[in-house]
Amino acid sequence: MIIIIVSILFCCKECRCSSDVKNELETLERAYDADVFQMVVVYGRRRVGKTTLLTHFAQDKPTLFFTAQQQTDADNLADFSVEIAQFFSLPPGTRFDGWDGALQFLAEQARREPFLFVFDEFPYAAEANPSLVSKMQIAIDHHFAQTKACLALCGSDQGFMESEVLGKKSPLHGRRTAQIRVRPFDYLTSARMVPTVSAEDAFRYYACVGGVPYYLAQIDESRPFLDNIADLFFSTDGLLYEEPLMLLRQELREPAVYNSILRAIGSGATRRGEIAARAGLEATAVSKYLATLERLDIIERVVPFGENPQTSRKGLYRFADACYDFWYTFVMPAVGDIEGGAGRIVAEGLSDEVLGTYLGHRFERVCSQWLLEESLAGRLPIRASSFGQWWGTDPALRQQDDVDVVAADRASKTALIGECKWRNSFDETEVLEKLHHRADLVKGYRIEFFYLFSKNPLSTATLRKMKASGDEFSVTLDDLYRHR
Repeated sequence: MIIIIVSILFCCKECRCSSDVKNELETLERAYDADVFQMVVVYGRRRVGKTTLLTHFAQDKPTLFFTAQQQTDADNLADFSVEIAQFFSLPPGTRFDGWDGALQFLAEQARREPFLFVFDEFPYAAEANPSLVSKMQIAIDHHFAQTKACLALCGSDQGFMESEVLGKKSPLHGRRTAQIRVRPFDYLTSARMVPTVSAEDAFRYYACVGGVPYYLAQIDESRPFLDNIADLFFSTDGLLYEEPLMLLRQELREPAVYNSILRAIGSGATRRGEIAARAGLEATAVSKYLATLERLDIIERVVPFGENPQTSRKGLYRFADACYDFWYTFVMPAVGDIEGGAGRIVAEGLSDEVLGTYLGHRFERVCSQWLLEESLAGRLPIRASSFGQWWGTDPALRQQDDVDVVAADRASKTALIGECKWRNSFDETEVLEKLHHRADLVKGYRIEFFYLFSKNPLSTATLRKMKASGDEFSVTLDDLYRHR
């Protein structure tokens, strides 16, 4: 079996596999081993590891590399012709007159020996030649369908891949046999990319950089946390200094509008009307922009646990992507200072006190991820399948309150709630008492267990009381990272 792969860049530091990556590799292997034609769609944001995934999959297989570029259709076709000629040992200077002929040639080769054909950055080629999607559909229906080849269309333009490849109006609709949306790593897999740093630094890197493999690969584990952050974010030549803006320009048609919306969220705006006001937009107009940012996994809309996301009026917008979150919270406000050469001074000012609130919110996300993993592994006292957080009015105290994490078993209507404390010290007894009081706030579920997540271990006295209670559990930062 021959494999044709388009655009592979390999970095060994990026190839540590999570369960998600293993599942993705298994999907590719099943397609590769199938006895009939297969079309797999692989897509995800830039830098997320699509190429690394394909490299890992193809490392022991014959490969032909091709990458479509942002260039003319003629240049893409010429480059494609060169790679085909080299791989199949055709005479030098072999050129295909059109995509039709090139694709038909590959199908003819597939009849002799099945292969995997991965077309990386397919959107670049299709945007340069709008008829390419239809040509690919014709090639599949009339040529590839009679082979045992496996076609994988890969792209970073998520909007294009979802509408023009997967969408109902696409000529390719109904042809795909599998699809893989490559997402950033979770906190635990991200930690495996910086294996020598402490659990605290692993968390801080994840909270600031996120789970994008390419970003994590830039971290020098021998250097202090703030040195790496200063080099990545607070230097005009840093990899992440302009990264969010660059991705907006590449992905979206109105990057300035999206930038203003994200800036509003970064400044603390969470509701649609508030975001619109700070961004200088009409409230009715901002919805479509927010929906697009949600689709790209840059932001997310969350509602209090137990409420219907479609009807709840309590929905809040927040950053889903940690890199965007950190950039719009700390980097954008300091752009003038960074451009003036004072970036390192700004970075050095990011003390634990300054970062505390930000890291606290990110700590809650990690605790929720941990609950999911523990539930999947059967290590929670309930079989939780639904996760979230709650906020609203405490009717007894007549004031606003919140529950940091909720994990529930919808079938039995049982749940656990948790408090997350990213502080070096706090009144442990008071926190536990308040947590028990909040059990009545999550309607529709019987709260049976209480979790206290903390940066540092709790006191011996508190741990003794929690053990005696039978329904209270302590989880430290080291516990969260125990299985990395």
